[in-house]
Amino acid sequence: MTDADVMTGPTTDPGSDPRAWLDRHGDALYRFALARVRRADVAEDLVQETLLSAWRGREGFRGTSSEQTWLTAILKRKVIDWLRHRIRERVTDLGPDGFTDSLFTRRGDWKVPPARCDRGSPTTPLERDEFWATLHACLGKLPSRLHDVFVLRYLDEVAGDAACRELGLTPSNLWVMLHRARLRMWACLSENWFRDEPPREGIAP
Repeated sequence: MTDADVMTGPTTDPGSDPRAWLDRHGDALYRFALARVRRADVAEDLVQETLLSAWRGREGFRGTSSEQTWLTAILKRKVIDWLRHRIRERVTDLGPDGFTDSLFTRRGDWKVPPARCDRGSPTTPLERDEFWATLHACLGKLPSRLHDVFVLRYLDEVAGDAACRELGLTPSNLWVMLHRARLRMWACLSENWFRDEPPREGIAP
């Protein structure tokens, strides 16, 4: 999907003033970008680029979706482009992973079994907020290349074959990176969420 495709996706609402987009949607767009790129300066740049692209293509906004949904779709495209360029620059060596070695014996057994899932899935709004805060804290601990592929695949729900095309990865490279990311996320969530009494301060490694 290109910017042009996104532009023609959603007639302009007569009451919609592009000059008000930043005030209306800037915070939400910034949070969306920051959760995915983990750099405030990059998130700000991507939001600015999104608003500029939306301004240039505003005649194509047909109003079949909300203004914020349309802007977020443009931003998502730009985030994916940014992640693709960054991952392609770094995926040169997928050799042994020290973290994985620290979890398993040479036979592939857990050295220390992960915590039991006593806490279960979040059910109340407060628990859901706490879970997402914990999830994003654990995401923040991932190495950047693992973070990027995990976000693209599981938060933005880009299919595996599409992720390979977007990122210029082979299926095997993508599988290895996602496997390592899932292990790290499970270890972090196992320590910080799936317990009867999760840590109250900070996030355990």
